[in-house]
Order: sequence, then structure tokens, then C-alpha cells
Amino acid sequence: MMFATALAVGTELHAAAPATTSKPAILVVGDSLSAGYGVPVDQTWVALLERRLTNQGYGYRVVNASISGDTTGGALNRLPRALELHKPAIVILELGGNDGLRGLPLKQVRANFEAMLTQVRNAGARPVLIGMRMPTNYGPAYADGFHALYGELAKKYDAPHLDFFLDKVALDERLMQADGIHPTTQAQPILLDNMWPVLQPVLKKK
Repeated sequence: MMFATALAVGTELHAAAPATTSKPAILVVGDSLSAGYGVPVDQTWVALLERRLTNQGYGYRVVNASISGDTTGGALNRLPRALELHKPAIVILELGGNDGLRGLPLKQVRANFEAMLTQVRNAGARPVLIGMRMPTNYGPAYADGFHALYGELAKKYDAPHLDFFLDKVALDERLMQADGIHPTTQAQPILLDNMWPVLQPVLKKK
């Protein structure tokens, strides 16, 4: 499962300027998987999400505040500004892969997530937590502990939770880019389908 080794590679995708629309925002805070490394901007799972919301009659705008290579620590530092700027109703947290690749202590990763989840709650938004896994070569204790913390935090903070974002994608080379790491354009609808059952129950039609 070498997909994770390039989460730290890519270009930054800045959050959009605050919109004048009255539509509530869904804020996506993630790394290269949500920034869309190697994928046309209009074909990323985030762009597909916005189109699905419109097609199904959900009155939300989507703000992508994902940065390739970001960690939970980096996201924690910039989250307050994003919450103030966009005043989201829902915040999707798709993070942690780069922390794991760097072997950061799980205690630190957990603390960063807890701080973000608390900030999101205090801002009056609903957090959605997207789970990741580490390759087994990181050692079973670390890999298992890393994956488990998502479910533990989701339960503690009553946050909808996806077990593994790259399910049905990570081990299928046909859905991975030439680097064998990042999902292809063809994989983006699967990523959206993976997280849709977790997100849909918290959506409200306007």
C-alpha cells in the first residue's frame, strides 16, 4: 500500500474567497487526496461532490481548503481562519496520512485532531472524519493504532466517520496514477461514493 508515500508531494490548492451567496458551506480540509494531485480541478472528488449536491437539490457550496503535503498540525494552524472566513455548516477532515508517513507520535496526531474537532464544534459546524490507513511496513502497532484513532475520535466527538477513504482504490493499480501512489481521475467518483454514505445523513435540503 504505497499510496501514502506521496501525500507530501504536490501543489497547494488555496481555499476559495468567501462567497456572497447565502448557501451554507461544506469546508473540505485535507491533503493531496482532496487537493486533487495530478487530477484536473473540475474532476476531483470535491468538484464531483459539488455537482452531486446541486443535482440532488442540496443547497450547499463547497470550499476546498486542502493542501498537498499538509499534516494535522498544519491544518490545525490554519483552521481558525478558514472557519472564520467561510462559516461552514459542515467540515470534512481528510488528514493524517502525512503525519503517519513522518512517523509522528500517535499522541500528537490525536491531540491535533481533537483540537480541530473541538474548534469545528465550537464554530457551530458538524465535523465529518475521513479515515486513513498506513502501510504495514510501518509496523503493526503503529499502523493499527493510527487507523483506530479515527474511529475512537469519531465516537468521542459524535462525528460521522468513514473507515478508509481509499477503499476499492488503493490496491487497484488501474485506479492509481503512474507513480503508483495517487488516485487517477477515474478513481475520483469512487472516492466520492466512498464518503457519500457518511456525509449524506448530515445534509439538509434547502
